[in-house]
Amino acid sequence: MNATIPGPDDRPRCRWCAAAPEFLHYHDTEWGFPVADDRRLFEKLCLEGFQSGLSWRTILAKRENFRAAFHGFDFNRIARFTDADVERLLADAGIVRHRGKIAAVINNAKRAQEMVKREGSIAAYIWRFEPKADELAAPQTASTTAASIALSKDLKKRGWAFVGPTTVYAFMQAMGLVNDHAEGCVTRARVEAAQRTFKRPG
Repeated sequence: MNATIPGPDDRPRCRWCAAAPEFLHYHDTEWGFPVADDRRLFEKLCLEGFQSGLSWRTILAKRENFRAAFHGFDFNRIARFTDADVERLLADAGIVRHRGKIAAVINNAKRAQEMVKREGSIAAYIWRFEPKADELAAPQTASTTAASIALSKDLKKRGWAFVGPTTVYAFMQAMGLVNDHAEGCVTRARVEAAQRTFKRPG
């Protein structure tokens, strides 16, 4: 099956972005472009954790609600959440109301603070796991890789939750550590250009 389909402008794009109307903009402007902002990296790890067992469409549709509920994923604020905040979040119909996943975000916020103290930034730590060119799988053929397994294992060792290798690989795809746009996808070349000029942190 062809990995690309024509977009609204007749240029080829990854087939998955036609699965829902909101995917096209996300595919063209976010997915795969390298990110060095700690808050965005933390947000994406949290949202990928919430996606576990669900579809990305569900999470993307609720993303603004998640941002409001979790104060823009400011991990310094989230680290101070109390049991009352957990109950508030469990009553919020705009997000995924899963006690374990909510608890994981609060736990991970505290781990993020520790990481910043130890590593300087979340970005400096995360980008150490960027795979080398000869370690990359063919586009959209893997759900885990050696790099995602290594990052997942290290995050778990540091006390992070809901960071399995598949979740972490989806995070790496989205945050630009891997360019998993299909060969021939018009956005693949744009991501390659962004990766070339991206200043790796740390």
